[in-house]
Amino acid sequence: MKDTASPSKDRMQTTHYFWNYLPLLLQILAAVGLGAGMVAGSFLIGKHRRTISKLETYECGIVAEGDARGRFSVRFYMVAMLFILFDVEVVFLLPWAVIYRHLPAITGSRYFGFWEMVVYLGFVLVGFFYILKKGVLNWAADRGDL
Repeated sequence: MKDTASPSKDRMQTTHYFWNYLPLLLQILAAVGLGAGMVAGSFLIGKHRRTISKLETYECGIVAEGDARGRFSVRFYMVAMLFILFDVEVVFLLPWAVIYRHLPAITGSRYFGFWEMVVYLGFVLVGFFYILKKGVLNWAADRGDL
């Protein structure tokens, strides 16, 4: 007695594994081809006039003044980095808040998740008080650098 499913299984196993990635490869090729086609079409069809007004620097509709390589206060970069740091820390709070009610079942302890977040927020507050003590957020006393 012959099993009809057996030849089908053998044929499926002999198919090379990388053929499964053919649709992904075709999609990548289509995306790259579409992008290259749009850039080439714009280059071939578009009008290219190099006028003085097109070659000027443009910054939000404001006429550029002075040199772009001027000195910036280090405080500017510090505040930008602190914003990113605290923003990422807030992102870590969201998953915890979503599963807070389920944490006792997950951890086996009733207050483990709560105290875990208290410790985390303690570290955040230590960092926040440190930057306050250093005067990074005190713009009135800007000396040009720290």
